[in-house]
Amino acid sequence: MNSRIRAAAVAAALLGVFAFGAGTAQAVDPPRALPPADGQFDYQIGGPYTPLSTVRVVSRDRLASPVDPPGRAVYDVCYINAFQTQPDDITWWEANYPDLLLRGSRGSFVIDGAWGENVLDTRTATKRTRLIAILDAWIRRCAADGFDAIEPDNLDSWTRSDDPDTSAYDELLRQADNLIVMEAMARSAHAAGLAIAQKNTSEIAPDLHGYGYDFVIAEECQRYSGSLPRTRECDDFLALYGNLVYEIEYTDYALSVYNNACTARGARISVIRRDRNVVPRGRAAYRYSYC
Repeated sequence: MNSRIRAAAVAAALLGVFAFGAGTAQAVDPPRALPPADGQFDYQIGGPYTPLSTVRVVSRDRLASPVDPPGRAVYDVCYINAFQTQPDDITWWEANYPDLLLRGSRGSFVIDGAWGENVLDTRTATKRTRLIAILDAWIRRCAADGFDAIEPDNLDSWTRSDDPDTSAYDELLRQADNLIVMEAMARSAHAAGLAIAQKNTSEIAPDLHGYGYDFVIAEECQRYSGSLPRTRECDDFLALYGNLVYEIEYTDYALSVYNNACTARGARISVIRRDRNVVPRGRAAYRYSYC
């Protein structure tokens, strides 16, 4: 084999193992599956239960089991609270990572009052690196457990980071710092063979789509569309992600919101209506509609 043919053969072999970018070699990510376009969605992060036979996409908490193995009838999404704590986990965070809990100027915890969740601190490179390591371990666990994708939540935690120790409107976190963590999560998910969903936050959709986010789980995009000038959340998501958008509207707002969503997009994407706490089927508060 002459040197030119040998060089070509070696290059071809390497291309099967490495992707080249910015002058450095990087391992090629394993293949990942995307959710079925317009596949009927069910949101089960409040507790798992057997989905309806027509359901094709289910999101569950990372500590729950997926519905079935990859490649089977249901596409399983692993919910991760990426930028805030789960209410029941605060003791774990305080014991293991107390410095990652965001505090105000006089030491008070920054809390998302709507859900009783502590906001996590992304302000320094050191803290972001430690948080990314935690999230990477959770993502790899989702893959090992048999999920197909991850759904990191509370991407917009900077909007809930007002200093509780002052009376001024003073956001302690920056969008740019959260975006660094979001980009790292996309790399971790894809390296584990998982797809990654953008959760809400349409204003950063171009950034996340550019990082390789694969689909969208959108809460109340119909409700919020038009609430501010130029706010068109649902349309913005569809423009970037096509019909890989899975929309949830909630029962504590008018039925007309859900009906309007179905009229506008129900023929193109999965739109569901659920109770606010997304409780398991069998409980009195459970509600689920699909169009």
